[in-house]
Amino acid sequence: MPSPTRAHWSTIEIAGHPCELHAPPDALPGRALIHLHGMREHWLQEMPALRDIIETHRIPVLAPRTGRSWWVDRIVPSFDGRVTPERYVVDTIRGEVARRFGVEPPGIALVGMGMGGQGALRLAYRHPAVFPVAGAIAPAVDFHQAMRDAADRDDGEDYDTLWQLYGDVERARQDTAILHVHPLNWPRHQCFVSDPDDLYWHDGAARLHGKLVALGIPHMALLEAHGGPDFENRAAADVMRFVLEALDKESRRLA
Repeated sequence: MPSPTRAHWSTIEIAGHPCELHAPPDALPGRALIHLHGMREHWLQEMPALRDIIETHRIPVLAPRTGRSWWVDRIVPSFDGRVTPERYVVDTIRGEVARRFGVEPPGIALVGMGMGGQGALRLAYRHPAVFPVAGAIAPAVDFHQAMRDAADRDDGEDYDTLWQLYGDVERARQDTAILHVHPLNWPRHQCFVSDPDDLYWHDGAARLHGKLVALGIPHMALLEAHGGPDFENRAAADVMRFVLEALDKESRRLA
């Protein structure tokens, strides 16, 4: 748990689970973020590339903690025995955003990195009216590939949860973000950034981009020239710029 030294940040409990809260007193009205953490389960306060932009733009945020749940609509016993990670975000966290910040869809954006990035996209594809804005950094889109290649990966044991949830690579593939893209019902604003030097996840992001192009679905995919040690900072800046502009557009649609 991060040290509570930064202004307007705290850790609260929502429906029995910890959640980071950023609640600036002068927050911009009608806008809020839900941040979905990655497989390494970093706290948002410990991710300066995203945290500093959030603080600068006075964005209220809830960042739920669900462990290595992959944000799917299946019961993950290590998280909760009754509520799936997806329903926790769609129902419980969204409801808390409305209660605390007075922000309702379409003013709520999903943002995440890695496991959380694929979660942000996947939830937006499944619930585009609730989450019309999604931004992802290095999204782990093809998580079924990680299951298949686990024995050859240094982090292979990190995918035990996926094997427990699906038990089969093909069953997992059928539940990946790409398979939830609907040709007629999609989030109005989506952006994802992937490093071409990322041997594990870049191909999945490229495949997602190809499918969206083939279906004529508007999106921003930044898939080149983002490698190197500063990738996270630059990718976070690109994604957050897109998300903030998208939330502004959504606010004007309602005006």
